[in-house]
Amino acid sequence: MRTKRSEMKTSMEALIHHLKLFTQGYNVPPGATYTAVDNPKGEFGVYLVSDGTSRPYRCKIKAPGFAHLAALEKVGRNHMLADIVAIIGTLDVVFGEIDR
Repeated sequence: MRTKRSEMKTSMEALIHHLKLFTQGYNVPPGATYTAVDNPKGEFGVYLVSDGTSRPYRCKIKAPGFAHLAALEKVGRNHMLADIVAIIGTLDVVFGEIDR
């Protein structure tokens, strides 16, 4: 449970509780989940596996650029190599999000 800001300014115990919570994090129940949200560029998804501690056992992030890069094979077929630069610009592929 989060501590109120006004309480942290007056109580040392509340401040210690707040710092411990934000440095160690929450204990998440064991299990796996996939959550996706819509993004202007496509679907942004996070797959999270927890072993019951405050740190995730596995965390995989699916950026929208993966689907765009996969489409490059079909869209770029029968085009010249010089056209691929324009096709990548049209698909709006951000290599920073897919080069992990």
